[in-house]
Amino acid sequence: DMNGPEVDGTIFAVGPGKTDANVIWTGSDDGLVHVTRNGGLSWTNVTPKEMPEFGRVSQIDASRFDPATAYLSVRRPLLNDRAPYIFRSTDFGKTWTRITAGLGAEDYVHAVREDPVRRGLLYAATQHGVRISYDDGARWQNLNLNLPDVPVADLVVEHDELVIGTHGRGFWVLDNLGPRRQAAPAVLAADAHLFTPAAGRRSSPGTTLAWWFKAAPRRATLAILDSAGAVLRELAGDTTPPGAGAGAGRRRGSATTFPLAAGLTRFTYDLRAQGIESFPGMILWGAGTAGPALPPGRYTVRLTADGRTLTAPLRIVRSPLLPEVTDADLRAQYAFGVKVRDKATEANRGVIDIRRVKAQLDDRLGRSDDGGLKAAGGTLRTNASAVEEKLYQVRNQSGQDPLNFPIKVNNRLANLLSMAERGDGPPGTYMPELLGILSKELAGHTAELAKVWATDLEAVNAELKRLQLPP
Repeated sequence: DMNGPEVDGTIFAVGPGKTDANVIWTGSDDGLVHVTRNGGLSWTNVTPKEMPEFGRVSQIDASRFDPATAYLSVRRPLLNDRAPYIFRSTDFGKTWTRITAGLGAEDYVHAVREDPVRRGLLYAATQHGVRISYDDGARWQNLNLNLPDVPVADLVVEHDELVIGTHGRGFWVLDNLGPRRQAAPAVLAADAHLFTPAAGRRSSPGTTLAWWFKAAPRRATLAILDSAGAVLRELAGDTTPPGAGAGAGRRRGSATTFPLAAGLTRFTYDLRAQGIESFPGMILWGAGTAGPALPPGRYTVRLTADGRTLTAPLRIVRSPLLPEVTDADLRAQYAFGVKVRDKATEANRGVIDIRRVKAQLDDRLGRSDDGGLKAAGGTLRTNASAVEEKLYQVRNQSGQDPLNFPIKVNNRLANLLSMAERGDGPPGTYMPELLGILSKELAGHTAELAKVWATDLEAVNAELKRLQLPP
């Protein structure tokens, strides 16, 4: 039996205008293309002269940059014609140009889409994967990457992501389209280039920073600056040999390094300021070392590599899921987080200083068995260690040890920061009061440590001077 679709032409694709609601394009399954410029009151047959007989218009995409421009894809595999057909018009269909250079002989096309940000950047869904054109279809390139050779039924660009649907095999997402939108011959020919990142959204994993190095630099730093030029976060290029382990930060912390490599590098920035300073082997309970999230505003990414400095603007915006949270709320949250972070860092620096002095003391005692030095050194070690134990739970050896040994002031401060950063909003009830209590406790320990340095450390240095050893 034959039914309607076999004997009657059917409108198979509709392309609404994106800049003029009165412009609508249609394509049929027997190769006819029509356009209306008055909201459907009248239609004009604008079928391309090169339209193959009974070509099925599979999809039409009206340009968001020009109401007179549209792209249409046509396929004829049921007639044993697997050739690709893509047409472009810039004059409301009066003339069409076939744009298929670079496509394979059997890459017949299911859909073609225009990038909403960069004019002339096109994506094609073909029988053998995804293709991309940077020059309005004059030349197509393969964009399959790790995508297998599968039919791609359709694709759509959503914000900074290209989302594709394969024929019955699943959805795929290519994220961070920014570098592709900004790619140009001058960019790819440069020794180095920092791409402008997409806006970072609060309460998200962050935004992707991307840059291009023709050759891997020996040394590099990455910094986030505020609108006044102050450095809020700084990371170092990872110079550890392959396989030696990267410095990706402590447990539940933020990255402290980024990869150094030739070619395109992508790095996820978590939109946070500098974290809590740490020390080797530090174990925290219910907390981490990540810094406070930056409030909405305009920032600068600065990449310095082997003496060359590159910059790009970065914008941070509120989460659209939390309309009740204001910019003022998020600025208050950040200001509080900075205070807590700085106090936690102060506590940890006390531990760092104590451990550095004790390591130096071990070195000096290894050079001399003088009785006076041993006595002064013993007093210094005892009193410094007593303060260290008030700042940090020194008995922690594993992540479960805090269950048995009470956490000290550095951990309680880090936990307060973690609680204040659990979501978007100003500091919660009693958080400022808790900071005041912990700050007062820390001030007492800091004063005690200053007394140890002024008395016990000076006594050791006097003995070292007598023995003509380094202080």
